[in-house]
Amino acid sequence: MMVTDSTELPAPVGAGVYNVYTGAQAGSAVPTAAQLGLEPPRFCAACGRRMIVQVRPDGWWAKCSRHGLVDSTDLDLYR
Repeated sequence: MMVTDSTELPAPVGAGVYNVYTGAQAGSAVPTAAQLGLEPPRFCAACGRRMIVQVRPDGWWAKCSRHGLVDSTDLDLYR
């Protein structure tokens, strides 16, 4: 679990250069399932690399080989 005192989202899912659902440049179309909150992020927003993603009944976690791990429960702090 990522622990941070920052008010910014973790790099793998924060505002970045790449779309976290498609891996394309930021600003590209977001799939409907992702818009509805049914899909976890699959690509790192910072570097565009495909992340290792594990979906569980209570959420998901995603790991970028360069930017680390983020858990969906960590994002509750930003709501």
